[in-house]
Amino acid sequence: MADIKDLLSGFERFRHRFFEADARLYDAMQQSQPAKTMMIACSDSRVDPAILTDCEPGDLFIVRNVANLVPPPEPDGHYHGTSAAIEFAVEHLGVDNIIVMGHANCGGIKALWMQADIVASHTQYIAPWVSISESARLEVQALGEMSEAQQLKCCEQASVKVSLENLMRFDVVRERVETGALSLYGWYFDIQAGALLTLNPHTGEFVQPAG
Repeated sequence: MADIKDLLSGFERFRHRFFEADARLYDAMQQSQPAKTMMIACSDSRVDPAILTDCEPGDLFIVRNVANLVPPPEPDGHYHGTSAAIEFAVEHLGVDNIIVMGHANCGGIKALWMQADIVASHTQYIAPWVSISESARLEVQALGEMSEAQQLKCCEQASVKVSLENLMRFDVVRERVETGALSLYGWYFDIQAGALLTLNPHTGEFVQPAG
């Protein structure tokens, strides 16, 4: 695993590639960022969106948080980092796409599955945050008998759907989706299989992407 020296050495390799060997990419991005796709992903160190999609700097506008959650809009004057990023991406960057990417073995969803009252006894911030997807947990519970692994996977995928629903509650998102200026996508990264599944909006299932 990378330590601080490894990270600093990595930056030197990055600097050589993008600022010494060929500076054209960053020269073109001096005044603005060209990203037209926003990715809302988990903070999990195994799930780096730029690495998973083999993107260059400037390709993705990324928000990462515990369990890749989108909260509902709350105009209460409090601090809302994810909501601010959504507003910036849509209104100022004019992104064409927003992708919510969940993943297998998500610690945040596992905390949600343990239920807020249990998690809250050990954490100050995690339980209230993951409760954003409480409806996903209840939905999976209602499905009946499954193994714990199957329940967690279903909950991880159902939570992506909750985040997509919450995105549509933001006026700036809903208006652009309705006019066709913005598209929303749900993705799921299966770490064990090394596979990416995409949400079929017609069936509600996560499937292998076409093509």
